[in-house]
Amino acid sequence: MISKEQFQEEIDYIIKNAIREDVGDGDHSSLACIPDTAQGKAKLLVKDEGIIAGVEFAKEVFKYVDPNMEIETLITDGSPVKYGDIAFYVSGSSQSILKAERLVLNAMQRMSAIATKTNSFVKLLEGTGTKILDTRKTTPGIRALEKWAVKIGGGENHRFALYDMIMLKDNHIDFAGGIDKAIQKTKDYLKETNQGLKIIVEARDLDEIKQILKAGGVYRILIDNFNYEDTRKAVKLIGDTCLTESSGGINEDTLRKYAECGVDYISSGALTHSVYNMDLSLKAV
Repeated sequence: MISKEQFQEEIDYIIKNAIREDVGDGDHSSLACIPDTAQGKAKLLVKDEGIIAGVEFAKEVFKYVDPNMEIETLITDGSPVKYGDIAFYVSGSSQSILKAERLVLNAMQRMSAIATKTNSFVKLLEGTGTKILDTRKTTPGIRALEKWAVKIGGGENHRFALYDMIMLKDNHIDFAGGIDKAIQKTKDYLKETNQGLKIIVEARDLDEIKQILKAGGVYRILIDNFNYEDTRKAVKLIGDTCLTESSGGINEDTLRKYAECGVDYISSGALTHSVYNMDLSLKAV
């Protein structure tokens, strides 16, 4: 994953761009009927059940819109919530609260849904030693928020983007002329460019597992779309040579069975691409 500083830059960019997109040259609805001197208070009301996420992000949004706004946190990120809970109160300029409202709600609703789904996967894996990973199957422009939500839900982040880890998948291997050539070219490239990126290689069958192991220098092998029996065989073949990861349409029904095959990680795009937003509201008090 990228550094904390890089991650914060992504969050800052999301806030800046989202406010630009939503507010433009002004929130004319508020400007039209609320005096700029008016002060108000609002609560973040939970109207659902699950794991709350995005409270810290909301604080950053409010402070970006108006540094004078005050937030009283009642429920922190990663906590279970139920209908009727209040996550926080925000006080300050009424116009500022309304200017930030939609971004806060849109982000928190989606982040909470992702954290809730991730947490359900984490619970299914309890006792196995296998960790759940996200993927790059995220909403364009807000990847940092969605990966943040996975962490809040108890999951682990895969690479952030194309630039922070090498991942050789089927198309890379086929275009390069085979596994051995793809891996060797990658090693040469990293040496020439003086980059210390880790290498993950996808395997489509047990023969490709053997080829990857022969080439060596790989951080993790992606055991993609294997059945349970072949996954167990792959894990045995790999042993302690490198880490293992299962992927390929793994869901709530099959997650634990793959974990019981002995893999270190399971990656799932469903954590971020197949969720329903948690119902939250920002209500004046």
